Amino acid sequence: MTANSLQELYVEQLQDLYSAEQQIIKAFPKMIEAAQSDELRSALKEHLEVTRKQASRIETICQELGEDAQNEKCKGMEGVLKEGSDLLKEVSREVRDAAIIAAAQRVEHYEMAGYGTARTYATLLGFPDAASMLEQTLEEEKEADQTLSELAEELNVEALEAGENSEQESEQGSNRVKRSKKSVARGKRAA
Repeated sequence: MTANSLQELYVEQLQDLYSAEQQIIKAFPKMIEAAQSDELRSALKEHLEVTRKQASRIETICQELGEDAQNEKCKGMEGVLKEGSDLLKEVSREVRDAAIIAAAQRVEHYEMAGYGTARTYATLLGFPDAASMLEQTLEEEKEADQTLSELAEELNVEALEAGENSEQESEQGSNRVKRSKKSVARGKRAA
């Protein structure tokens, strides 16, 4: 569909956000399951419930406009979620929570951009109730991002320390192998 007016663009933005929320609702349980920190798991579970309410708000706004909330799949969110999923497959257990936070914050920032835009369109088009609902969602997204930032302060340090410990263990193992090889070489020369 080609948007020829701000009203049509507004509806497209709402539909895009609705698709994004539906994709998040499907993706977050995997992130929750992968999380190791109880605090991170709890924050993601809580935001999953908030996300369901946000999707419901978009349905309400679209109904009031006489529009269907469902339309094309949000390709932007699809890409953000795929990147996060790929990242989780590539990281070690020691840094998994840090990777989950990074992926989740990308999701939140994408949503903040979308909700800020949709709220502005609603205000300009004279839909104060919709603008208020979209502002509420925008504030929830900011709160989720802040929670993730606070968790990152602790969990990223843990990931750093775990990485340093595994590097030290790896170096120690490498040094043992070198000493063992030298010992074998000395043994051969003596014989």
